[in-house]
This record gives sequence, structure tokens and C-alpha cells, in this order.
Amino acid sequence: MFSKVSVLVAFAVAVAARPETPSYSPPAHPAPSYSPPSPSYSAPTHPSPSYSAPTYNDVPARYYNQYAVNDEYSGNNYGHQEDRDGYKTQGTYYVQLPDGRLQKVTYYVDGESGYVAEVTYEGEAQYPAYQPAPSPSYA
Repeated sequence: MFSKVSVLVAFAVAVAARPETPSYSPPAHPAPSYSPPSPSYSAPTHPSPSYSAPTYNDVPARYYNQYAVNDEYSGNNYGHQEDRDGYKTQGTYYVQLPDGRLQKVTYYVDGESGYVAEVTYEGEAQYPAYQPAPSPSYA
């Protein structure tokens, strides 16, 4: 009899431990609905700024400027001088040309006349005699 009871108990334990076939169904979700929150702020009630554009006095320009370069090693020789008082401007600039002459420009600007320039040259143009390059010799 002990063996029948043991078999019966073993069978009952096996039946109780047997996994059941799961019946799974996903949970029901409601359809998504979104409505953004409405803004709930009001503009600050600060007083408007009392700013006005700055004003400047209309003062005519007045200056004097001058520079010069004379480099014997490179042959550079040029310069500029300008004087302005209000709407009247006058000046001079010059440059040493490769042919040996000095080109000088004297100009002025006065109101409605615009830019008026006079170009002059000092010295004589000098062109060295043509010297052909020596032909290479291969030994």
C-alpha cells in the first residue's frame, strides 16, 4: 500500500507543479492624446525705457599726417603728406619710379570742386643698355 500512496502523492505533486499554458493578452492602452498647455504668463508691467539716440556735434575734421620711406638698399623712396581743415584738404605724395624719375602728385579738395591733382616728374628717365644673358656652356 505504501507504494500506491507514494505513486499517488508523486502524481499529485507532478500535476500541481505542471505549468499551465499561459494565456497572455497585452493590457489595453487608451489612444494617445496630447494637447499642449496654454501659456499662462503676462508681460511684465515695467515702464518703457526712456532712451533717445545720442546726439553728436557736427565738428569738421582737422588733422595733419605725414610719412616718408627712403631705403637705399631696396631703392624704395616714397612718401605722403596731407593737411585737412574742415572740408578743405591738400597734400602731396611721391614715388621713385624704376626709370630713375621721381613722380610727384600735388592735390587739393575744396567743397564742390572734388579731387584736383597735378602730376609732375623730376629727373630724366634712364634705361640701361641691353645686356644679353650669357649662354650656358657645358663641358
